[in-house]
Amino acid sequence: MPELPEVETMCRGIAGVVGSRIVAAERPPCERRRILLTPPIGTLAKRIVGRRISLIGRRGKRVLVHLDDDQVIVIEPRMTGLVLVAAPPTVEHLRFRLGLAGGPHEELLFWDRRGLGTVRLWAKAAAERILGDDRLGPDALVVTAETLRERLGSSRRAIKVALLDQRAVAGIGNLYAAEILFVAGIDPRTRCDRLSRPQWSRLQAAIVEVLHDAILHEGSTLSDGTYRNALNQDGGYQNLHRVYDRAGQVCPRCGQGVIRRIVQAQRSTFFCGVCQRRCGDHRFAAAVEIV
Repeated sequence: MPELPEVETMCRGIAGVVGSRIVAAERPPCERRRILLTPPIGTLAKRIVGRRISLIGRRGKRVLVHLDDDQVIVIEPRMTGLVLVAAPPTVEHLRFRLGLAGGPHEELLFWDRRGLGTVRLWAKAAAERILGDDRLGPDALVVTAETLRERLGSSRRAIKVALLDQRAVAGIGNLYAAEILFVAGIDPRTRCDRLSRPQWSRLQAAIVEVLHDAILHEGSTLSDGTYRNALNQDGGYQNLHRVYDRAGQVCPRCGQGVIRRIVQAQRSTFFCGVCQRRCGDHRFAAAVEIV
């Protein structure tokens, strides 16, 4: 589930490890599904123990731990991963640990309930190449309306589905795509090639507004309680969701429409049929209605 706001919150939460020296790198015993860890833990430990953490960065939905010798530990949380400097939610789902010295935290942890996340050690040049603009789109916090239109404007995909394409724009996932389109007043079924320039401008403004607000509230902790910030505490943005997971409730903006749920590309989409009004069936890509 972690999307850009949650991953950015993780990065800010672990920023205190900058300057710390790595004294241990471990794959804790775990009977659950093994995450992808590359190179193998023995090789990885030999390469990073003794190095200092020089910078914490983010690329899309990935946490980047830069070391002082131009190596980068790239952590991709995927569905249920967390990067922590506090005790994890459970011991049995702890997947990776860095022992630290010389800073305010004694360890940096990667916890993952489902085991879909990854931890990779790359040279800085390799990381820049693999995570470069030809693999990932511009970051959602800085993408312009014109760039959005250039990258997506000729697509026949529904705009909600297109926003999930990390090659087009990096960082937006299912939850925030629904919230963004609501704020922008755009029906999620609208084909990209049918959006007007003013709609692209509204979309870009909504992306910035929603993502910054979600970061301010440290992300969204949903009903399953999986997402936690770096101190193992709930986020707060779930209390401000306008449409996500609110099917059947009255629209908080217009007070007339009822929030609807449909399925697009096998993902749930929530929207208000009044605020995000359709303009004609020819403008919309197919979706499955959930009754």
